[in-house]
Amino acid sequence: MKPDASPTARALLALELIQGSPGITADRLADKLGVSERAARRYVEILREAGIPIESLRGPYGGYRIGRGLRLPPLMFTATEALGLVMAVLDGHHDAGDSAGPVGGALGKIVRALPEPVAAQVEAVRRTTAPAPDRAAARPDPATATALVQACSNRRRVRLGYRSEAGSERLIEADPWAVVVRHGRWYLLCLSHTAGARRAYRIDRVRRVEVLDGTFTPPADLDPVATLEEHLAVGWDYDVEVVIDAPADTVGRCLPRALGRLEPLDAGTCRLVGSTSNPVWYAEQLAAVPAPYRIVRCPELRQAARALGRRLLAAAGSDDPAVT
Repeated sequence: MKPDASPTARALLALELIQGSPGITADRLADKLGVSERAARRYVEILREAGIPIESLRGPYGGYRIGRGLRLPPLMFTATEALGLVMAVLDGHHDAGDSAGPVGGALGKIVRALPEPVAAQVEAVRRTTAPAPDRAAARPDPATATALVQACSNRRRVRLGYRSEAGSERLIEADPWAVVVRHGRWYLLCLSHTAGARRAYRIDRVRRVEVLDGTFTPPADLDPVATLEEHLAVGWDYDVEVVIDAPADTVGRCLPRALGRLEPLDAGTCRLVGSTSNPVWYAEQLAAVPAPYRIVRCPELRQAARALGRRLLAAAGSDDPAVT
C-alpha cells in the first residue's frame, strides 16, 4: 500500500483483506494496511457505515469477517482471480475445490457472502461433486494469460519464451492480436516477427512474457475466431479437397471451420479445401455432412473413409455381399 493512499483506497483494501482472510485480526489488518490498529478499526467502521455487513468476533479465533445478508456485499477480486473465473466459465476448470487456487479462492469469496442456507447447499455440492477431468484441455497459467490479454488490449509488442511440442525452447517477438479459446485450449493469435507470418501459439506453452515498447495496429477486419480456425486448418501433413453437393451456407452450419475453407462452386455445390495430420479423424468429421460428397484429393483420406464406411455398415448389420 502506498504511504500516501487515500482513506477510500485503504478502506477498499481493508474490504479485500477481510474477504480474502475471514477472521483477520485488527493487528494483522493494521499491518497489511500499514497503519495503526486504531486506524484499521476506523476503516472497518467506514465500511459498516457504507452498509457492508462486517462482523467482529472476540477471542483467540475471532476477528473480522463479512457477514451474511439478503444482498451480496461488494466483492473485491484480484486480476488473477477475475481471469480465473472467466477461464472457469469458458473451458470448465475443475479446481474449484482448491481454496489456494485463483478459481477456488474467488469462489470462496462468493460462497462466504451468500446467505447461510444457500451457502450450505453450495458447499455441499462443492465437497461432493467429482468432475471428470477434460484430458484434452490445456489450461495456461492465469498470470501468463493476463499479461497477454493486457498486451492485446494495449497493442504492445511482446517477446515470448516458448516451448514447442517437441520440447525445444525459443524466443518469439510478436504483435499479439487476440487471445482465443477453442475446445479447452488457449491460443495467442498474432503476427510473429520471428517467423515473418501470422501464427497461433498455445498459451500453455508460453514460459514467460516480456512486454516491449513497440506498438502495433491489428488488421481492421480481424475476426479472431474465424482467423484462428482457418489458421489451424492449414499447414498439416495431408492436403485435402472435397466437393460437397450442397450450398456452402448449409454445409458451413454443420462442419467445423477447423476442417478448412469452404468455397461455393455454384448455387448447389461447394468445395472444402484444407489439410490434416489425422485422416481418420477428418473422415469422421466429414461423415456428419448431411449431403453427398466426393474426396477429390488425398488418398489417405479416401482410405480412412472406406475403413469408416465398412465399420458403419458392419455396425448396422449389412448383408450386402458386395461390401468388403
